[in-house]
Amino acid sequence: MIKVYHSRNKMISGCISFLRRYNSSEPSTEALDAAKSISKIMLSSPKAVLDTALDQSGIRVSPEIVEDVLEKFKNAGTLAFCFFKWAEKQQNYEHSVRAYHSMVESLAKIRQYQIMWDLVNAMRTKRMLNVETFCIIMRKYARVQKVEEAVYTFNVMQKYGVTQNLAAFNGLLSALCKSKNVRKAQEIFDCMKDRFIPDSKTYSILLEGWGKDPNLPRAREIFKEMVDTGCNPDIVTYGIMVDILCKAGRVDEALGIVKSMDSTVCQPTSFIYSVLVHTYGVENRIEDAVDTFLEMEKNGIQADVAMYNALIGAFCKANKFKNVYRVLKDMNSKGVAPNSRTCNIILNGLIGRGETDEAYRVFRRMIKLCEADADTYTMMIKMFCQGGELEKAFKVWKYMKLKRFIPSMHTFSVLINGLCDKGIVSDSCVLLEDMIEKGIRPSGETFGKLRKLLIKEGREDVLKFLQEKMNLLVKEPLCD
Repeated sequence: MIKVYHSRNKMISGCISFLRRYNSSEPSTEALDAAKSISKIMLSSPKAVLDTALDQSGIRVSPEIVEDVLEKFKNAGTLAFCFFKWAEKQQNYEHSVRAYHSMVESLAKIRQYQIMWDLVNAMRTKRMLNVETFCIIMRKYARVQKVEEAVYTFNVMQKYGVTQNLAAFNGLLSALCKSKNVRKAQEIFDCMKDRFIPDSKTYSILLEGWGKDPNLPRAREIFKEMVDTGCNPDIVTYGIMVDILCKAGRVDEALGIVKSMDSTVCQPTSFIYSVLVHTYGVENRIEDAVDTFLEMEKNGIQADVAMYNALIGAFCKANKFKNVYRVLKDMNSKGVAPNSRTCNIILNGLIGRGETDEAYRVFRRMIKLCEADADTYTMMIKMFCQGGELEKAFKVWKYMKLKRFIPSMHTFSVLINGLCDKGIVSDSCVLLEDMIEKGIRPSGETFGKLRKLLIKEGREDVLKFLQEKMNLLVKEPLCD
C-alpha cells in the first residue's frame, strides 16, 4: 500500500526528489556544446555584426549543429534565417533536408512566404524536395487561414517534380482539418477520393476534423462510410472516436466502444484509457477516473506518461493534491518518467487554486532539475503579471533568457500585456521591439494595448517607429 503524505512541503519535496531521478543532465556532446556557443553569440550580437561574430568564433558547423540551432531558434525566424545564410557559406558544409524544413517552417511562421518559396526552389535545384516539404507549407498556410494557398501548394507539387500521392492528399486534409476548415477538407475529399484511395488515416483525419467542429452526426457518417467501404478502423480511429464522444458528453457510449474493441486485433491502448480518465476528471468524477485507471492495469495495459498526466490532472481538478504525490510515487515504482507536461499540470492546478506562492516554490525547484518549456515560462510570467508582481515576472523572464530559451509569441505577449496594464510604456516598447527583431509578429491584441497607451501619452512618433518595424518584418528581406 502506498503511503499518502499529508504535509504539502513533504509532497513537494517528494515530487522534486522523484523528478531528479529522471532529469539528470546527460554528458554534453561536441555538437551540443557548439550549438550552445552559437546560440550565445546569436543572442548577444546585433544582427549587423552577427556574421563577423560567428566567423570569429572559429566554430565549424555540421548538419547536426545547424539542425540543433535552427530548432532552438524556431520561434525567432529572423535570427534563424541569418544563421542559416551564414552556415551555407561555410566550407565543407551543405544544408540537410531537415535544416531546410526547419527554415521553411520558421519563415512561414513569420509570413516570409517569398523567401520560403526561394528555399523550395533551392531544394528543387538540389533535388531535395519531398512530400513532407509541401505538407509543412500546407500546414503553415492553413494555420493562418490561407486556405487557397494551402490548396495551391498541393496543386503545384507536380510542377516541382514531386508526385501527388496519398500521403500528400492526407497532408492537405490534415492541414485543413486542424485549422478548423473541415468543410473545405470534406469538399476536396468528396471530389478526389476516387483518385486517391482513402486509407484509415484519411478517414481518421476527417473524423477528427468533424469532432473538433464539433459535429457528432457528421463524425458518425464518416465512421460509417469508412466501415462500409471496407476500410477497417485502426487504434487511432478508435481513439479519435472515443475522444469525440467524450467531448460530446457521451462518456458511457465511449466506454462501450472501448469494451467492444477486439483485444486480439485492436486492443485498447493507454492513450484511449487516458481520454476517458481526462473526461472523468473534467466532469469531477474522480472515482470513475481511478476505477478506469485500475481497470486498464487489470487488463494488462501499462500506463504511460500521458495516462499518468490525465490522472494527475483529474486529482488537481478535484483539489486532491495529496493524491498527486501518490500518483508520482506510483510512476516512480513503475519506471515511468514525468515530463514537462506533468509539472505544468501541477503548476496550473496550484495557480487555479490561487496558491501562487506554492506554485512559485514548485517552479523554482523544478527548474533546477528539468528543462522548463514555453508553457511553463508563460504560465509563471502571466501569474505574476496578473498578481501585480512584475518584479518576479521579470525575474522569471531573466532566468529564461539566461537559459537561452527563445520566448514564444505568447510568452512575449503576457509580459507586454502585464506591463501595459500597469501603464509601463517604455519597457513594453523595448520588449515589443525585441520581439520584432527576433522575427516574431505580435498579436493584434498586444499591439493594440500598447498603441492605446502610446496615443494616450502623445508618443505617436514611437508608435510610427514600431509600426514601420512591423511592416518591414513582412515586406522586406531578412538579410542583405
